Amino acid sequence: MKLLLDTHIWVWSVLEPERLSPRVARQLINPHNEIWLSAVSIWELRLLHDKGRVKLIPDAVTWINDNLSRLNIREAPLTFEVALAISSLNLPHNDPADGFIVATAKVFGLTLVTADQQLAKLKDIAVLSNR
Repeated sequence: MKLLLDTHIWVWSVLEPERLSPRVARQLINPHNEIWLSAVSIWELRLLHDKGRVKLIPDAVTWINDNLSRLNIREAPLTFEVALAISSLNLPHNDPADGFIVATAKVFGLTLVTADQQLAKLKDIAVLSNR
């Protein structure tokens, strides 16, 4: 399975793995699965760090680089097609980061791993819900 991590799932998998459901935790360590991440999640995490909502040690850039390489995460491209696909989605809220992440899952046929119950109800993409 090709799993696209929502930003919070990525952060929880490193900083608070106890917040992951047993099903999600199993899928994240399954060697047959590919773990994908959008550049939007990097941007979103940097914003959270800059606002003091997440503390990344020693600094955000080092923490992100260390975790991307250690977790063997694949980069989900942010393309024109992804940006255009946002308009075809029936998103439950107007969060631009969620729009890019969901559109990425749709365009590249990835399964979105999320705890956002509104996103988990989307019909346009495959979702692995953290519950």
